[in-house]
Amino acid sequence: MSISLWTASLASGARKLALWALLTLAPAFASAAPVLVLQVHDAIGPGSADYILNGLKQAQQRGAPLVVIELDTPGGLDSAMREIIQAMLASSVPVVVYVSPEGARAASAGTYILYAAQIAAMAPATTLGAATPVAIGIGGGGGGGGEPAAPASAASGAKPAGDALEAKRINDAAAFIRGLAQKHGRNAEWAERAVREAVSLTAAEALQQNVIDVIAADVPNLLAQIDGRSVRVRDKEQVLHTRGQTTQVLLPDWRQRLMSVIANPSLALVLMMIGIYGLVFEFASPGFGVAGVAGAICLLLGLYALQMLPVNYTGLGLLLLGLLLFAAELHAPSFGALGAGGVVAFIAGGILLFDNAQPGYGVPLWLILALAASSAIVVLVGGSMAMRAHRRPVVGGLDDLVGLRGEIVHADAGHTFAQLRGENWEVRSAAPLRVGQMVRVVARDGLLLEVRAESAARNDGGET
Repeated sequence: MSISLWTASLASGARKLALWALLTLAPAFASAAPVLVLQVHDAIGPGSADYILNGLKQAQQRGAPLVVIELDTPGGLDSAMREIIQAMLASSVPVVVYVSPEGARAASAGTYILYAAQIAAMAPATTLGAATPVAIGIGGGGGGGGEPAAPASAASGAKPAGDALEAKRINDAAAFIRGLAQKHGRNAEWAERAVREAVSLTAAEALQQNVIDVIAADVPNLLAQIDGRSVRVRDKEQVLHTRGQTTQVLLPDWRQRLMSVIANPSLALVLMMIGIYGLVFEFASPGFGVAGVAGAICLLLGLYALQMLPVNYTGLGLLLLGLLLFAAELHAPSFGALGAGGVVAFIAGGILLFDNAQPGYGVPLWLILALAASSAIVVLVGGSMAMRAHRRPVVGGLDDLVGLRGEIVHADAGHTFAQLRGENWEVRSAAPLRVGQMVRVVARDGLLLEVRAESAARNDGGET
């Protein structure tokens, strides 16, 4: 009997020890693979795409149970949006897109990204929608929100070429978001209306119309609500165990932050202008100083930014033409003709360079006018200084040597040289000259100067 009691007591102790070990080690296992949180609070562009792709890659490497993308965006570039969605669909880690904080929006490209997630969530007082694509430049691709396609001409019964291209863009975008909605069992009808009619919804309306899955006040509340839900990841069902999970915010690295900063069209335009002017000033006064180095760096950064952005090449050509005309006016003043042409070309190029309808990727008109005005001021000031210098009489010619006083520095083998204005000139005199003797120029024969000894010049009434 005592042996049975002892055995039962040992078994009970083992169970308690196992339970204690499980409770103790569970937080450690949970903390080893926290939920990764990515924060995108800007226009969707190359920087944000690289940030999300890197975050999804790190989540797979760390074995994270979930990735939460906190989203607040006015829209962005079509190419960056599609790159993000492709990475989300190919990820082996479930992705939650959470429109947050309160007052945020997932407009335009953000709506497509929200529809691509396994779980779509929004904070209270947030919105989504207005997903109509717009064209960038000449024959550019679609991107974020914009205006719906123009209706067909009733008289002809057929759409003009411009309307046909617009219809192709909208039909392609509608099919794309409809496919995302069908993949995750969401409201495909409203998704198509968001593309064709640019409609929007609040968080409460989106939940009611099966556009999103959850309304959550914060990330912990979101994780608690989605715990136990089954999602489809790479065509496999997976149950989420997220209640009480620790989270880790993954911040962008320096490269992603740099890409986000310089991919701003306004900054790209300013960098291009500084770069070209820096090189112009360096070439005007060679020496490879600060202007040349700073100009080269700014120009390269500006070109890197432009290659990441959808650029209208007609606008870029006009912009460069305007800057070149400014530089030409500085080097060869034309009474303002080149400068005025440069101002017109610069303003036209700045307006055409980017499409202002693209959310977050337009250049404000005031910035274009301010840059054009500053360039015009530089051209006017530089041109007026050049003209004044051109009209100023030349000082220090050969004829001004007559009357100057100098010192004999060399007298040997029939050649005598005197130092005048820090330079050595060959001189001659009727009287013998010696080194160290002071002389005064009385005449010039080409590059040979006629001099007299200082004493002789003084006796003739010359000035000392």
